[in-house]
Amino acid sequence: MKGKFVTFEGCEGSGKSTQIRLLSERLKKAGIPHMVTREPGGSDIAEQIRGIILSGRNTAMCDECEALLYAAARAQHLREKVQPALEAGMLVLCDRYVDSSLAYQGYARGLGTDFVAAINGFAMRDFRPDLTLFLDISPRAAFERKHGADEGDRMEQLGLAFHEKVYEGYLKLAESCPGRIVKVDCSGNKFRTSDIIFALLKSANIIK
Repeated sequence: MKGKFVTFEGCEGSGKSTQIRLLSERLKKAGIPHMVTREPGGSDIAEQIRGIILSGRNTAMCDECEALLYAAARAQHLREKVQPALEAGMLVLCDRYVDSSLAYQGYARGLGTDFVAAINGFAMRDFRPDLTLFLDISPRAAFERKHGADEGDRMEQLGLAFHEKVYEGYLKLAESCPGRIVKVDCSGNKFRTSDIIFALLKSANIIK
């Protein structure tokens, strides 16, 4: 990869989208070319898969189907959008990536990280993040901050106990990948968190 690949992870309501937006604004002012994208989604076909995964109507979806759909969306998104941007030397900021699958389906769903890693190995090939920022806030605090779960989002409606398992999964991932996954204290206001993230990107030589 010629470019740099930075992913943002965290529980529902942790503020990933807000922080990516604030970072993008700072990068634009600094004249640093970059691309913002998300998972599941980011490209036309992957966005269609996203609609299936998150639809509140699809309550009968089995866990294995869910995990495979995430991997399928990831494969399409990488080939169509992320890979060309990285090969062109751009900085790519992605809202969720494979660590979401490991935390949600591997840990919280109980499918196991080996299974999730195996199916995503086909999807990702060698496209691994240079840096992953884990916005560290508990699900309870995050849902309180966003005033409850989104009624139209199947994943958000899974209940606090499920999302506590997701959070535990993220903490285990951060322990196992200390060089790549960096925990970001996002309990303060969004601008303080943005300053922390900008400084982390500089210290990791992602930006100058």
